[in-house]
Amino acid sequence: MTPEHINPLHWHQAMGYARQACARVFRDGGAPVDALKAFGLASAGGKQSWDKTVERIAMALCDQPHRRAA
Repeated sequence: MTPEHINPLHWHQAMGYARQACARVFRDGGAPVDALKAFGLASAGGKQSWDKTVERIAMALCDQPHRRAA
């Protein structure tokens, strides 16, 4: 599901990057909470699932401001 306020191409790229980062954390024996910490995000409490973690990381990547030329 693509959020309506985000460019679909940007969302697709952010999801791919988030999946790749979460896969690396998973392979190293980490938990979803560890992946959230790597991106500076706080866990929502309780048990986290990987799919929600990937979406939260992608949303954080899309929410970062873009640099503009002077």
